[in-house]
Amino acid sequence: MSATPLDFALGPQRIVCLTEETTEWLYLLGQEQRIVGISGYTVRPRRAREEKPKVSAFLSAKIDKILELKPDCVFGFSDLQADIASALVRQGVQVTIFNQRSVSEIFSMLFQVAAMVGQSEQGLQRIHAMQVDLQAMQHTVAERLAQGARRPKVFFEEWDTPHISAIRWVSELIGIAGGDDCFAELALEPLGKNRIIADGAEIVRRSPDIIFGSWCGKKFRPDNVAAREGWAGTPAVSGGQLFEIKSPDILQPGPAALTDGVQKIHRHILAWMDADLQERMRG
Repeated sequence: MSATPLDFALGPQRIVCLTEETTEWLYLLGQEQRIVGISGYTVRPRRAREEKPKVSAFLSAKIDKILELKPDCVFGFSDLQADIASALVRQGVQVTIFNQRSVSEIFSMLFQVAAMVGQSEQGLQRIHAMQVDLQAMQHTVAERLAQGARRPKVFFEEWDTPHISAIRWVSELIGIAGGDDCFAELALEPLGKNRIIADGAEIVRRSPDIIFGSWCGKKFRPDNVAAREGWAGTPAVSGGQLFEIKSPDILQPGPAALTDGVQKIHRHILAWMDADLQERMRG
């Protein structure tokens, strides 16, 4: 039977994802058949790179190639992709730009995407499972604190030159995982340029116990951090607490950060708490 003017699609059928988090989420929901184009930075899930054409970077996109794919919706992230969104809107393409910057906003985005593709119930179930895991993490931290453990001071370095501290969702996840972000006051700044710490001596002064590096795709070099002038005396450097959290696992404001990313941070923090408590008990 041919389509009539009363027929309509139940949600977008041809989606281009300009960032990784919506791609990963649609795959988790079993809706990957709707995706017709992805970001070239996508690594989660790995198979997406083999199955879907890559049509964008982060700040740029192949507009002509996207139009050739005839998307009925494009998912993007934040004002940073405003120029891409504007170009597509002028060509008559439906664009949805999310702007999730906190843990709660990530959950909200995940539900909205699930609802748009008719998977609201499954989406809620998966969101609930992630929330249960995060609550269990908080419970474990509370148990350690009740035993006399301390919360470590954490410096999360999003970029090395210049030093850029953690964005809001990362700062919040550090708190859930058991640490205290050394630069929590900067986390509310959405743009990296407003989280620049121009004076490395200020990082040293705040005396982080653990340093996590996630240099936006560039490999984290603990030896480079340890060799910075004046940093040798920080507890993190002297205690060998310098760890990489890969960017796709934590700087993607989607499922990865709420699962693999925070779990990796949590494991390092728990190990620090246990070692610190044992050392103080021996003393």
